[in-house]
Amino acid sequence: MRQSRNVVWLSAILLSLALVASACGGGDSDSPSSESSGSSSPGSESSDMDDPPDTDLSGEIFISGSSTVEPISLRVQELFNDIHPNVLIAVDGPGTGDGFALFCSGETDISDASRAIKDSEADQCAANGINYVELQVGIDGLGVMTNAANDAVECVSFADLYALTGPEATGIGSWADANAVSAELGGAGNLPDLPLDIFGPGEESGTFDTYVELVIEHPAEERGQDPTTRPDYSPSGDDNVILRGITGSDTSLGWVGFAFANNAQGVKLLDVDDGESGCVGATPATIASGEYPLSRPLFIYVNSDKAAANPGLDAYVDYYMGEGLDRAVAEVGYVELTEAAKSEVRAAWAR
Repeated sequence: MRQSRNVVWLSAILLSLALVASACGGGDSDSPSSESSGSSSPGSESSDMDDPPDTDLSGEIFISGSSTVEPISLRVQELFNDIHPNVLIAVDGPGTGDGFALFCSGETDISDASRAIKDSEADQCAANGINYVELQVGIDGLGVMTNAANDAVECVSFADLYALTGPEATGIGSWADANAVSAELGGAGNLPDLPLDIFGPGEESGTFDTYVELVIEHPAEERGQDPTTRPDYSPSGDDNVILRGITGSDTSLGWVGFAFANNAQGVKLLDVDDGESGCVGATPATIASGEYPLSRPLFIYVNSDKAAANPGLDAYVDYYMGEGLDRAVAEVGYVELTEAAKSEVRAAWAR
């Protein structure tokens, strides 16, 4: 396992070197347009196309973790490297859990996370002397989807989702097979008699953990069941693989982060009913307000000792707290924090 991880990191470093070389040669015309900015205090980077790149700052940064947060950190990398091309940044997205395993063993500088760190993970960090700061960078919702061709389903309740994807759903192959359990939990029990193919994140994913916590954990414990998903679905740590599965089955069901689902072709986002507010669609507005019942925060965790020793890492997080929060989060399709929340996060980093 350690050998395979080293291969992954070596490949990521070589890729970063190639990207930096390309940036120094004038950039890629297909990449999103970026502006240069000067460096100052956290959250105060300002864009200025006339400023030349700062080639004095250098160093290496290793980021791993959530595939949901990965696009934000990658966009911040692109913007940051326009200004500081000699800071080499490798970003990987194997999943929140795998990212914390690397982070708490001291192998990475930043851990992207689509959920808060677990007590067991925090204990592992403490045991290894890893000090860190938690920084919320945006808001996301879990996008529950079916194939765009499926016009028989428009809204699913928490009761439906548990009955379709929870531990008691093991072995069922039709949406209608979940109606009995759904009705027992207060659902309508009117799911259609259509084949059911399920695609979702694997256990290494923070999206998996969030889904289990919000949808499955409470009813499973009340009914004396193991609080996890059914084992017989198609899991993947790669959101694009999940999306391909959903587009490949006309009556599929699945879930990924909202930004991936919202931008995908061939899928349909389903409304979600938490049993109290009725069916609510996933939109930036409903996610930001918390009205959409599958909303969640997104984080980065920064090794504070490494940041103190690595000026490139320190400057990257400074930039993340500025253009990252104000620009990159929205550019990749997630919901920005409020201005008050941004101020709190920036103050936490400044401390």
